[in-house]
Amino acid sequence: MSLALITSRALAGMDAPEVTVEVHLGNGLPGISLVGLPDTEVKEARDRVRAALATCQFEFPNRRITVNLAPADLPKESGRFDLPIALGILAASDQMRGGQLAEYEMAGELSLSGELRPVRGALAMAWRAARSGRSLILPADNATEAALVKGVRVLPARTLLEVVAHFNGHAELTAHETTSLHLQPSYPDLADVRGQQQARRMLEVAAAGLHSLLFYGPPGTGKSMLASRLPGLLPPLSEEEALESAALQSLEGPFDPTRWRQRPFRSPHHSSSAAALVGGGMNPKPGEISLAHHGVLFLDELPEFERRVLEALREPLETGQITVSRAARSADFPARFQLVAAMNPCPCGRLGAIPPQKVCRCTPDQVARYRGKLSGPLLDRIDLTLEVGTLDAATLQSAPVGESTALVRERVISAQARQMARQGKLNAHLQSAEIDTHCPADDRGKALLRQAIDKLGLSARAYHRTLRVARSIADLAGADVIASAHVAEAVQYRRGLPQG
Repeated sequence: MSLALITSRALAGMDAPEVTVEVHLGNGLPGISLVGLPDTEVKEARDRVRAALATCQFEFPNRRITVNLAPADLPKESGRFDLPIALGILAASDQMRGGQLAEYEMAGELSLSGELRPVRGALAMAWRAARSGRSLILPADNATEAALVKGVRVLPARTLLEVVAHFNGHAELTAHETTSLHLQPSYPDLADVRGQQQARRMLEVAAAGLHSLLFYGPPGTGKSMLASRLPGLLPPLSEEEALESAALQSLEGPFDPTRWRQRPFRSPHHSSSAAALVGGGMNPKPGEISLAHHGVLFLDELPEFERRVLEALREPLETGQITVSRAARSADFPARFQLVAAMNPCPCGRLGAIPPQKVCRCTPDQVARYRGKLSGPLLDRIDLTLEVGTLDAATLQSAPVGESTALVRERVISAQARQMARQGKLNAHLQSAEIDTHCPADDRGKALLRQAIDKLGLSARAYHRTLRVARSIADLAGADVIASAHVAEAVQYRRGLPQG
């Protein structure tokens, strides 16, 4: 047989389109020719495959080898095609039986010794392989990750020799079984936070409706500590949500199965580029906002991010998805994240701090310029804003232990259950047309809201976001109608940053 066909998969955004690896042995000058829009990593497979076959004591055909990765118009990247190419050469040269190749999909990078190294996107590949009905052969390091997908038969292998022995009938590969589904997510406990009762309350409101929030205050007041507690307040991920989140993380690198069903908490450094935050590259990859899908994106030192980087968040905050477009191709990624931001009140961070700490010496112009790095449209999309003040020594030493994450999470789960029963979605996802139906306020609440619009100069977007927050506060209280107390608390969170 001079022709062998093997099924593998590429990566295109969240998708893993099928790729047929066609290997043909023909007459001509000996060598390997790779066609089908391969990138540099794929072209380098020629040397890796040749060395791996030689190390494993296989004969490398002294013929013209043509490898076609079909479809030809789909870009191919990474070393995932090493294993299919090597097996195709062996099957085409009759060193391996190829009769059952059509029943399998496979991917894996080869070392020069013939060992299989893990590849990106194994979970996304398993998701699609489950629909095709084929078994999936992967490096052993990817097996636990891929086996999280129900309905797919994952066959892990550590070396090229093991895969060849399987097809030649000498030693079959054993299907992988995972126990990671029973792992319980672990989060920092809210009870560790001393004092800061108002900030704890705002975290609960934000968790109840998946609202975005901003903490500002002097350094060391607990802003980062509070933000890290938010994922634990959210309900457990469903099976579908967990798979979607894990599949996105597997596009960055092998997914750690011990983080199964744990809500992601991403905290990129303020020097991150726009491509790192929203995604990019010649072959588009997900950015931090997509890796935080169904979880929390924490932006510390918010004004230190480049303005154009922050402005890129505006559309995903509204739509919950991002389209990364490049000249050659584009990719769509989900980005339904909960934004938590933190910042200092001024460049030195001491404005408003309690003595005897160092007194702030920033001028009003410096403070205004620092806060002016945040555009009005971006701040308009943040639902809750709160100043986190400095705690004195007496409060730190004698403050009672607050409620634990588990207790607060029970109230959040109850509030979200009310939202799903009433409107089929959480409050943060309500469209403008749905607010009138699902966010009714009593007469006093409406009057208070009108006053807030006039005095605070709220935009139409801010008005709708205030109503969504008030609806979440009412859901936590078990109320069907938004009362004036709920509106008052929601308006308090919309006051924005004080002027320097």
